[in-house]
Amino acid sequence: MLYRKLGRTGVKVSEVSLGTMAFGRWIDEEASGAVLDTALEAGINLIDTADVYGSGMDTLDYSRLGESEAILGRLLRGRRDDILLATKFTAPVGPGVNDGGQSRYHIYRALENSLRRLQTDHIDLYQVHSFDPETPVEETLRALDDLVKQGKIRYLGCSNYAAWQLAKAHGVSALHNLHRFESVQPEYSLITRGIERELVPFAQSENVGIISYSPLGRGILSGKYRQGEAPPTDSRLALGEKRLELLLESNPSYELVDKIAPLAEGRGWTLAQFALSWVLSHSYVTSAILGASKPEQIRDALQHVEEKLTLEELAELDRISRSIGLFSI
Repeated sequence: MLYRKLGRTGVKVSEVSLGTMAFGRWIDEEASGAVLDTALEAGINLIDTADVYGSGMDTLDYSRLGESEAILGRLLRGRRDDILLATKFTAPVGPGVNDGGQSRYHIYRALENSLRRLQTDHIDLYQVHSFDPETPVEETLRALDDLVKQGKIRYLGCSNYAAWQLAKAHGVSALHNLHRFESVQPEYSLITRGIERELVPFAQSENVGIISYSPLGRGILSGKYRQGEAPPTDSRLALGEKRLELLLESNPSYELVDKIAPLAEGRGWTLAQFALSWVLSHSYVTSAILGASKPEQIRDALQHVEEKLTLEELAELDRISRSIGLFSI
């Protein structure tokens, strides 16, 4: 495993990090432990979760949100100091009008609940899960800055932010001398390349770490889904993930998989290995979050993780993406 600096900070994170949205949602604690053990053995040191991850995401049962954090809290006993722990907040975690968002009121409650579930006294990377248009950015950043000063948070990050939203937050931080967002967590894969237009150039200019999620296009780039065929019974599509269904309906994903398969085969790699290498072949990506529900998915994906694609391969992938309308820069 190779490691990269997180933006302008001095902390180093593994090129691949572990996403734990499956923990408590699609797999139980025993299976989650096997996935976590495999990730740590492979040298992954950044573990990403969120206060809404759990079976409640599908059932709309607020009492079942946060199961991923609770499972991680138990699994990390005795080895908390071996990893960098990242979690997120913003989405509603209850029926109350103040049970979500980025107000000082909710931030303090959300953090304390995450610390309790994770059985730790601090979060290494605390991230806003999405932009909150109803709360002044200054209120959010002042509350987070206070929590950094209290030692409960080490670094701040944001997720699903547009370039202008990150720029606005940085401006407020600079104006009031507050800790800033040191990382941004966008979706990024051969299927979803929108960040290349504005977010990537801004992050490069301001030395912001990019921790990308869904490098395998929510599993599409593993080749497990074939047009006109029933999905594997234990797959995210079979389990009814709506965002994946919409992506397959609105995106020429099947065509892309068919076109890149020969390139992966030419290297003797699986599609998943090739797709992950494509993300990591871009130096502006600090770490790619790999979500997994089975240990073998991690072992397979990481088999060639230190090998990067050639300039010729990257150019050919750009050409393929343009030809089917997935890349317009």
